[in-house]
Amino acid sequence: MDVNDAVLTRLTIREYKPDPVPDEVVHKLLEAGRLSPSSQNLQPWHFIVVRDNETIRRLGELATQGPFIGGAPLAIAIATDDTPRAQLDAGRALQQMELVAWEEGMGTCFVGIREAAQNQTIKDLLGIPEHLVLLTVLPFGYRLHANMGRVGRRNRKSLEQVAHVERFGQPYTG
Repeated sequence: MDVNDAVLTRLTIREYKPDPVPDEVVHKLLEAGRLSPSSQNLQPWHFIVVRDNETIRRLGELATQGPFIGGAPLAIAIATDDTPRAQLDAGRALQQMELVAWEEGMGTCFVGIREAAQNQTIKDLLGIPEHLVLLTVLPFGYRLHANMGRVGRRNRKSLEQVAHVERFGQPYTG
């Protein structure tokens, strides 16, 4: 799958097959994150790989915005240093991980950990040091519905509504 195909077809996935994710695929996901661009090359990210079923189940209970985490065979938590643009850099890393997952026939869904108590409990569960910021826990797994590889059905604004030429308000029509 080329990158453009992945961008055009990638969907958010919340249901996963129970099949384990092979080590080589986990490695590809982590490398995609590690090699992503970083402001001032600070590389503020830390990736915590979680495969233990009980820990994943517990993460699903704790993340009220993403209980479906509990049904994934793999989760990767992303924590960052508390530096300027760290969340932007981590977002770039997780986007690359999402595209690699899609290429591998897998899916994921960004899960925000908004509540401070949830955030701290998850940090404690995963042994994340206090000085790091927990950004997300990404569930990964093979897509339950195999036909989700070629149909990118997303409701998006038109290009003319979001892209401008030379000045804001002059729609891009190319």
